[in-house]
Amino acid sequence: MRTTLTLDDDVAMLLKKRAQESGRPFRDVVNQVLRRGLIEETGPVERPIPQPRAMGGSRFDLTQALSMADELGDPVTNQLGDMRRDRS
Repeated sequence: MRTTLTLDDDVAMLLKKRAQESGRPFRDVVNQVLRRGLIEETGPVERPIPQPRAMGGSRFDLTQALSMADELGDPVTNQLGDMRRDRS
């Protein structure tokens, strides 16, 4: 379909620049930009939201995990314990 369209100067400049950069005809760029704008205007596509699932409770009480690891002599957690003590 052929029609006359009056564009604001800044819009025309941006469209011409995009046409030059992409090496495509001006009319193709205008149509592509209008399509994108019309699709976005209808709103985002609704996607289902994942629902959380119960993974079961913890079998271990981890509130004192660093203290337990310190007692067991684990070098990595010993460093974490040292760092924690340095902050307090």
